[in-house]
Amino acid sequence: MRIALVGAGAFGEKHLDGLKNVDGVEIASVISRRIEQAEEVAAKYGASHWGTELSEALALDDVDAVILCTPTQMHAEQAIACMDAGKHVQVEIPLADSWPDAQAVMDKQKETGLVCMVGHTRRFNPSHQWVHNRIVAGELAIQQMDVQTYFFRRKNMNAKGEPRSWTDHLLWHHAAHTIDLFAYQTGKIVTANAIQGPKHPELGIAMDMSIQLKSETGAICTLSLSFNNDGPLGTFFRYIGDTGTYIARYDDLVTGKEEPVDLTGVAVSNNGIELQDREFIAAIREGREPNSSIAQVIDCYRVIGELAASLEAQDGWS
Repeated sequence: MRIALVGAGAFGEKHLDGLKNVDGVEIASVISRRIEQAEEVAAKYGASHWGTELSEALALDDVDAVILCTPTQMHAEQAIACMDAGKHVQVEIPLADSWPDAQAVMDKQKETGLVCMVGHTRRFNPSHQWVHNRIVAGELAIQQMDVQTYFFRRKNMNAKGEPRSWTDHLLWHHAAHTIDLFAYQTGKIVTANAIQGPKHPELGIAMDMSIQLKSETGAICTLSLSFNNDGPLGTFFRYIGDTGTYIARYDDLVTGKEEPVDLTGVAVSNNGIELQDREFIAAIREGREPNSSIAQVIDCYRVIGELAASLEAQDGWS
């Protein structure tokens, strides 16, 4: 299985680190907007080709699949281009930054029948897998999720502290993780509300946001997001269930009393990104739909689209 990695930034390298642990996988090409970065990362991970344009990788006959870690605004168009070229594709979250673009990618997947998977990593983190397994087994029913997604990003910097060429978004990117996970754990979302704080004068995005969700099972979710938080960074999930309370911090899980939960045996790795990539490769090899396929996550973007429209309407009232 030969993979092209497009977008060789901080998150792209996380995928490359994960792929090193999957048998029978080779990195065929590395694409970055800066040729120096593409060449450097290609050398580090043994890729024989590097370049600055997606089309260069798609023209290679020996590329089986593409992983897109590019700016949000490019995701939908590039995912469609990959499938038009006959390549399976995993596109990092978010799938798109508009509901029509998300639908267009879904239509292309139906047309081609290729594997199109979206990087909703929370489905793969061992912490959330452990909770999901208990739900499926009928041992836990979620009553409420309380989620905090906090970063300090008053300047346009990436996870490595380097200048970013694009602007991140609380709703289309970071809220998408929780919206999809809430539906994955509790059922289809039937009610969604959102409010946001002032927009940053330079970045042009809201820096604080609050979202409420309710699923068809009656479970509720409260999500707080901020790019203004100068404190512990990351996303913290509190599951309040009928038989227990659990707090998930990426790949780790504790009880409501901060007692560690043993995740041994939940998956072959404790790295959610690696597990996500393993699922992508396995689905291609086995000719099946992957967990976090576009079909499984598309409703998340329907909800986000509705929330985006409501926030625009609220801005019109102010």
